[in-house]
Amino acid sequence: MCRLYGFHSTVPRKVECELIESQNSLIRQSANDEHGTDHPHGWGLVTYYDEEAHADRQLEPAYKSEKFRWAAGQAYSRTILAHVRRATVGPVTLENTHPFVTGHHSFVHNGTIEAFPLIRQRMIEAMGKELAGRIRGTTDSEHVFLLALSRLGENSKPMTEALAETRDLVRDWAREANPDAEFALNVIWTNGASMVGSRLGRSLWYTPRDHAHICEICGTNHTRAAEDEPYNAVVLASEKLTRTEEWTSIAEGSIFEVREDCEITVTS
Repeated sequence: MCRLYGFHSTVPRKVECELIESQNSLIRQSANDEHGTDHPHGWGLVTYYDEEAHADRQLEPAYKSEKFRWAAGQAYSRTILAHVRRATVGPVTLENTHPFVTGHHSFVHNGTIEAFPLIRQRMIEAMGKELAGRIRGTTDSEHVFLLALSRLGENSKPMTEALAETRDLVRDWAREANPDAEFALNVIWTNGASMVGSRLGRSLWYTPRDHAHICEICGTNHTRAAEDEPYNAVVLASEKLTRTEEWTSIAEGSIFEVREDCEITVTS
């Protein structure tokens, strides 16, 4: 298991309180999630500046990491991904630490493809030589990411369609290889302009915001936007991060999209 965080907004915002200070912040989940499980096998944070993805990944547990606290405090962006890892597939190495980044695309995964060793070669062949050459680690997650990029194709099909196709391909291959193997694929994938993902086999929640959110911890809105400036945002997380906001569980088996204007659609 791992824990995910995704943020997408129309105006840049700081997210330090959600990652560090809130009642169920990501750093708290890294030490003790809702199941009483820790996530000690590294952390990663991606922010977007000038449409470029900037990643910071470390092997130490987030709950022991001053670097994580510093990085979370510095993050100020329209699009942010964060991840704390509990390793299932692949050893604890920097190459296996999420988020995975290729160009302006970044990707995080919570779940396990237990049959991955049996279908890895099939995934590599399906993604093509160019993307296969970008593999740096040994996780099922990175292979799913690169396979999803390959599904975009030359005609740049929608990311939701590419992700749904990838999910179905990998699930079918895994079932064929071992029908009894666990298959869980909670992912968040962004190109900086929009954000898509899937919920399968793990919990995933979201809360939309249609105004500058006043933080329940520190009482500020964490943006530099004028009060009358339009503001919309969506926060995604494995667990509810705050108590005063209304969180909605994404339906099991769904594909979702947070568009550039921060409208979210969920498709079963």
